Amino acid sequence: MKILYTGGMRSGKSRAAELRALELCTGKKPYYLATSEALDDEMRERIARHKAQRADRFESVEAPTALYETIRPLEGTVLMECLSIWINNMLHYGKSEAQIMDELRKTLELKQNIVFVLNEVGCGIIPNNPLAREFIDISGRVGQVVAAACDEVYLCAVGLSVRMK
Repeated sequence: MKILYTGGMRSGKSRAAELRALELCTGKKPYYLATSEALDDEMRERIARHKAQRADRFESVEAPTALYETIRPLEGTVLMECLSIWINNMLHYGKSEAQIMDELRKTLELKQNIVFVLNEVGCGIIPNNPLAREFIDISGRVGQVVAAACDEVYLCAVGLSVRMK
């Protein structure tokens, strides 16, 4: 089963996705695939908050870019947190949109239950810098590909989730 939780910052999507991943696991802890890299104090603080929130309910795996190769050998449910940071990382490390989509498509073909989290970034203004526009464009296309492949899709706002698919 593939599931997507999307919504704005602080919408409650991470918490909802964590709960759903825990529901899907059978016997052993689900994996928490973390894509964030602790590159500054703010990110270290954000990562610490997420670790405290999930406590010891998940097995943590870090993978800033290699989704497919990281998830493929795992046995059990995977919470992929989050696609937005992963896209950012891929662009930071010089990956093209074609490489991003190829990695994503291979990952979506895996047999594991995967719960994806993605920030909805298409509701704001068009930024004035090319990299931000590229990120928003790719994020929108990634969201469409993932949503099409998922069995369930949820939109989150103010701590509430609405099932879209």
